[in-house]
Amino acid sequence: MKNVIDPFISLSYWPSAGGFGSNTNILETNIINPSVVLSVLIYFGKGVLSNLLDNRKQKILNTIRNSEELCKGAIDQLEKARARLREVEMIGDEIRVNGDSQVEREKEDLINAASENLEQLEDPKNETIYSEQQRAIDQIRQQVSRQALRRTIGTLNSRFKIELHLRTINQNIGLFRTMMNTPD
Repeated sequence: MKNVIDPFISLSYWPSAGGFGSNTNILETNIINPSVVLSVLIYFGKGVLSNLLDNRKQKILNTIRNSEELCKGAIDQLEKARARLREVEMIGDEIRVNGDSQVEREKEDLINAASENLEQLEDPKNETIYSEQQRAIDQIRQQVSRQALRRTIGTLNSRFKIELHLRTINQNIGLFRTMMNTPD
């Protein structure tokens, strides 16, 4: 325990300074060394620190200028892109409108062309049908005429004999001569 109390006892042997005061002796207070170091630092460090701060300031200003230029360039590109987008949208709308009307026109043209083709095909078809009908009618007429002539000849041959036939012919020739000799 003696070891613990010894430092406190040794304090009691120290005489008190007699109060608080200031020491004006420059050599005892060692104020010269820190003031010299501080003066050297201020003298030499001022230029270095000033250069470092100026360089840093210039880098910051250049970065700000570059950023502003890039921002202006980006804004210009954005405006150009928006203008181009508006142009493309207008062209797209025109194409859409023109495309719809073009499709309708082409549809109508195709329908008209198909109708004309059908009419052109119908005309020869109708003509062919008409000519075939006329040919069939002519053939039927000829056959009917032949059959009627055969029946008439058959009827005449069976009813009239040759003498009667010759008499009828002579009588008709006589009528024909009188008609020719009579003035009208």
